[in-house]
Amino acid sequence: MTTNQHLRWVAKPAIWFLALLPVAWLGWSTAQKALGPNPAETIDRFLGYWALVLLWITLSVTPLRILTGWVSLLRFRRLLGLFSFFYAVLHLSSYIVINQFFDWTAIWEDILKRTYIMFGLTGFFILALLARTSTVNMVKRLGAQNWRRLHKCVYLAAILVAIHFIMIRKGFQLEPLIYAGVLFLLLMSRLLLRRKQKTTSP
Repeated sequence: MTTNQHLRWVAKPAIWFLALLPVAWLGWSTAQKALGPNPAETIDRFLGYWALVLLWITLSVTPLRILTGWVSLLRFRRLLGLFSFFYAVLHLSSYIVINQFFDWTAIWEDILKRTYIMFGLTGFFILALLARTSTVNMVKRLGAQNWRRLHKCVYLAAILVAIHFIMIRKGFQLEPLIYAGVLFLLLMSRLLLRRKQKTTSP
């Protein structure tokens, strides 16, 4: 079996399985009524957390590819990014359906009152645009250079998501700061590795 066949038949199904495990766990916990005293908040934050984690994993693909030279890693980037957006959609849907019961007036008032929602929504809309334009057909329609420029907006989306995460955790909490620190390292590694590539290229 060639490397490409191995990736197709082993790695990608493994990513699907692992990426869907949180949803399976959430469904089981909901059925068992094991989500604590505030299930709506637990569901909302759980889905948002996994959207963030998968986005961070997606951003780590390019630095890992540059460090290891394993070009095949790029095969997973789009899939991981789409799973991050999938959890972001579930996160937003849980807020609209479970927390607010489609009360659009209350949702609008909440957006105006809670700044962190604005950051989160802006990040979500950027991710939605990137998901919509992630296909090979869209690369051809936009042109490779324009497509690459557009998809660099994923870093802006990640910064907005990090701010959203920090603000939603009131008071000083270590966890969101750790994730913000990881994002900073990912951004710096990307810049440094790109600069190194430019200086070493003929």
